[in-house]
Amino acid sequence: MSAIFNFQSLLTVILLLICTCAYIRSMAPSILDRNKTGLLGIFWKCARIGERKSPYVAVCCIVMAFSILFIQ
Repeated sequence: MSAIFNFQSLLTVILLLICTCAYIRSMAPSILDRNKTGLLGIFWKCARIGERKSPYVAVCCIVMAFSILFIQ
């Protein structure tokens, strides 16, 4: 089943996107900083969410990992 139609898979994909963008921006900020608008601006916005809300994103990742490992 596609991740779009399964809510838990959609949340997993969004969390992975946020974490990946924040990691890429910490390693090479020029890649995401030059694309702040347009379609590629989504990645810059995800990186900002990952940087500013990092404790909440980390808790969500832990909860998601726990649910994937032990509930499914």
